[in-house]
Amino acid sequence: MSDTLSPLSQIPADLVSVSDYARYAQAHLPPATYAYIAGGGADEISLKRNRTALDRLLIMPRVLRDLTHGGTHLQLLGQSLRHPIFLAPVAFQRLAHPEGELATARACEALETCFITSTLASYSLEQIAACSQGSKWFQLYVQENQDFTLQLMRRAEAAGYSHLVITVDAPLHGIRNRAQRAGFSLLEGVEAVNLRGRPPLPQASFSPSQSIVFQGMMSEAPTWEQIAWLIQQSSLPVILKGILSPADALQAFAVGAQGVVVSNHGGRTLDCLPAAIDVLPAIRQAVGVDKCLLLDGAIERGTDVFKALALGANAVLVGRPQLYALAVAGALGVAHMLRILREELEVCMSLAGTPTLADITPAALWQAD
Repeated sequence: MSDTLSPLSQIPADLVSVSDYARYAQAHLPPATYAYIAGGGADEISLKRNRTALDRLLIMPRVLRDLTHGGTHLQLLGQSLRHPIFLAPVAFQRLAHPEGELATARACEALETCFITSTLASYSLEQIAACSQGSKWFQLYVQENQDFTLQLMRRAEAAGYSHLVITVDAPLHGIRNRAQRAGFSLLEGVEAVNLRGRPPLPQASFSPSQSIVFQGMMSEAPTWEQIAWLIQQSSLPVILKGILSPADALQAFAVGAQGVVVSNHGGRTLDCLPAAIDVLPAIRQAVGVDKCLLLDGAIERGTDVFKALALGANAVLVGRPQLYALAVAGALGVAHMLRILREELEVCMSLAGTPTLADITPAALWQAD
């Protein structure tokens, strides 16, 4: 870290958009760490599609409407929320700042944003829950040991998390060539503290005809049956994260999930996937108007939030930008980044003639012939 800049105590005058944080973050992070955060899977086709798919969508504004009753409030899964912008679960936030998830959670509270704590957080889920009074959900990676998975769930319930987000699209790591080329490894002192005490995996041996992936890594991967069982065990509403198929979305609700995060994992797992925004309309059509859908993938502008809502999302998750903002200016940076997104969304809604979130429908987008 000696070759990197310390976090700033005030926001530079030319840092005015979320994408500016990515530019500034390169000077505040070791090159290998920046490569790990910024990179995607393999050739990064999925990563790039998330951005280009959003850019392709255009807004059709309506003018001369009364906007004095406007606002961004919403009701979602039993919660009253100030706006539809959440922070996605992001691992190892101490890579970006010594206070890591603690700083991010405090920024979320200040900006009335829901913070989703990762299983792979670099502070304990209890420490993160205790550091703020804001809205907090817990993201769960299903572990090979069923009892340890239940232990994580019970800890989240006891710590006061209100919802459980189970990630289902990453039973093993994707091939991340950019991080490999950069020689990324976790910095000293950064670890998945919530996995301390996890039972060791049994030693496995393979015959020449067997695969270390299929018979090894995937042998303990969760199935729909296990997800259904975990939902039954949870006292919290459960959201499944990492759905791209309308059929899988329907299955998620059939086994008891209360919501779905439409996501390709930020382009970090399997490459050559469709962008989340591209499959969102089909998933909304499949599940109906009343089901909770969140969208994750390349949200960097208030106009991105608007487009996602127009195509069927109830709210959006912001991933990488929180780490960039954290690296640049700690909690202040994350709060500033969130304020930018909130203000951009309100400006977009005003200029598009959509005073409330309910007014943001497919008709708010330009439909090319």
